[in-house]
Amino acid sequence: MNPIVNPIMAGLMRVDTLTDQVIAMDFLISTKTAIKLYAVAATESATPDLRTTFERHLFEAIELHGAATAYAMQKGYYHPYNVSEQLLLDQRNVQMAVSLPS
Repeated sequence: MNPIVNPIMAGLMRVDTLTDQVIAMDFLISTKTAIKLYAVAATESATPDLRTTFERHLFEAIELHGAATAYAMQKGYYHPYNVSEQLLLDQRNVQMAVSLPS
């Protein structure tokens, strides 16, 4: 097994290596989650200084998500403007996941 891959994650994914596509798409999901959480934190912060801090992190997360999106699009992992192409890619990924040994 690839020593870089956490054994728990390998079991959950049923693979022993992470591909660039898996990492890129996971990173996109993670940055999107961070954006949502920073937005909530900024609106519910107790002090103006704290709100400013959360807003700064929010804007940084938005920029990071944009860069990650551009990377995934450039590599062909993500097609946000072409739904039919994205569906084909998703179907191929599902078929590959289903065909992995359990």
